[in-house]
Amino acid sequence: MKTIAVIGAGITGITTAYALMNRGFDVTVFDRNRYAAMETSFANGGQLSASNAEVWTQWSTIFKGLKWMTQRGAPLLVNPKPSWHKYSWMAEFMSNIPNYRKNTVETVRLAIAAREHLMSHAAKEGFDFSLEKRGILHVYDCKPDFDGAAKVNDMLKEGGLERHAVTADEMRELEPALKGEIYGGYYTESDFTGDIHSYAKGLGEACKKHGTTFKYGCYVETLTARERGGVDVGWTEASGNQSGHFDGIVICAGVRSRAFASMVGDRVNVYPVKGYSITVALDDEQSQAAAPWVSLLDDKAKIVTSRLGDNRFRVAGTAEFNGENRDIRDDRIQPLVKWVENLFPDVSTEHAIPWAGLRPMMPNMMPRVGPGKSSGVFYNTGHGHLGWTLSAATAEIVADSVLDASRSNAA
Repeated sequence: MKTIAVIGAGITGITTAYALMNRGFDVTVFDRNRYAAMETSFANGGQLSASNAEVWTQWSTIFKGLKWMTQRGAPLLVNPKPSWHKYSWMAEFMSNIPNYRKNTVETVRLAIAAREHLMSHAAKEGFDFSLEKRGILHVYDCKPDFDGAAKVNDMLKEGGLERHAVTADEMRELEPALKGEIYGGYYTESDFTGDIHSYAKGLGEACKKHGTTFKYGCYVETLTARERGGVDVGWTEASGNQSGHFDGIVICAGVRSRAFASMVGDRVNVYPVKGYSITVALDDEQSQAAAPWVSLLDDKAKIVTSRLGDNRFRVAGTAEFNGENRDIRDDRIQPLVKWVENLFPDVSTEHAIPWAGLRPMMPNMMPRVGPGKSSGVFYNTGHGHLGWTLSAATAEIVADSVLDASRSNAA
């Protein structure tokens, strides 16, 4: 195999293209948007968080979903409208509860491996992405929640991560902007934050400089796997319908990966789980001084924060099971705004830009990485809420898989 098409130019697609390019492949990236990282990779929480690697496959997640079903602003919201895909996905999700510990530990290991690649790519190619290496602080306002989080530490440690308990006073020393009642927390010094959109854009420009072809504004309509290997790609662009043959493809198409997989005879059961964010413009000195620099994770509210330079404060969270719906709902945005106003009252939220994106989640909460049934078909998708955290590691894994297949074919 020499020519590889990557379907999708989000963070997984761009990191995959870079990994393939570095292995000598002739890479073409397709995306329906005009630029890289314009959907789920546009305005996420910004955390590169091995400390948030705990998978959701627990009975407590199910109970919370049932409890919050009638609360429109709840951290987890399920639209009860009947949908075969949604309810069958949830049944498969429950079947993976026995794998909770194993998958959490494996996710931690992937997240730690991804760090080195993310940092080295940016250093080698020389682009900025609002990196803040100040760690991530998990915040708890009561003893039961704090004690419950201690159980997660055993799995994080098994995966190779150091996260330690801190008192309320120690938390305020780490982040003086913290206000209100705090019981305690956990601090992961090795975690960090950055702007996912800036990173994908910077790495994409590096790929282009080194010879990768980008076909933006192209709607991939058909994928046809040939019996003797390779895939025919059909797409629509401004000039009309086009087609081309590639020795291999890697599907990195977020929530559209399920439809693309079915075209080549595979089942990749991603479900779109919507998340929301606000980007608060810190336009005045008071707001800049009052906004935190250390990244926070409020486990009860399921809200995360990132400081993106002097003038931006990203606040993200919530999960909504509502199909492929990209509507930005005010009743889902307001809890994020109120959270900022309650914890950081001196930060002005007058200019808070809302956003929503669809996380591609697999029922086992693990990304789908590696070959499909047909020769030349590969996947790097289904990262859920940890695409930014895991993508650089899974990109290397799938690129090695493509390389191994190429060598096998040559032999």
